Amino acid sequence: MPAFSGKYYYTIDPKGRIMVPAPFREIISSNYSPKLYIVNAAFDKCLHIYPQEEWNRLEEKVRQLPKMQEEVRFFMRKVIASAQEAEIDKQGRILIPAAHREDAGLNSDIVIVGQIEKVELWDRREWDTVVDPSKIDKKTVEEKLAAYGL
Repeated sequence: MPAFSGKYYYTIDPKGRIMVPAPFREIISSNYSPKLYIVNAAFDKCLHIYPQEEWNRLEEKVRQLPKMQEEVRFFMRKVIASAQEAEIDKQGRILIPAAHREDAGLNSDIVIVGQIEKVELWDRREWDTVVDPSKIDKKTVEEKLAAYGL
């Protein structure tokens, strides 16, 4: 299955719509149904966009988890409860609901980032902060990634 990868800079239009990058539209139209799910990220200040089939896989994993566990309840309240269906329109755009734009702090300038089975949507300033190498312990991260074979 093809994976979402790449980074694209766009703006949100006055109605709250974003352009879906052409490579992502191609992956969706060739491999998935047209329905997408927009959700809050559990811990980052961004949104995740899942094709329906990938969203269904995630939901199935959550169904198997113990609902009385605090971390599971947090995930369900933060991510599952925020899910909104969307479809790409004829111009290649999707509408990002106002509540989602507010939750993720999205302003005009955004970054759309492929993350294998999903797409992340970031405010440009927030993205620049989270990918700034000076904000992490490079030695520790490098060692942990090397342990994963990366």
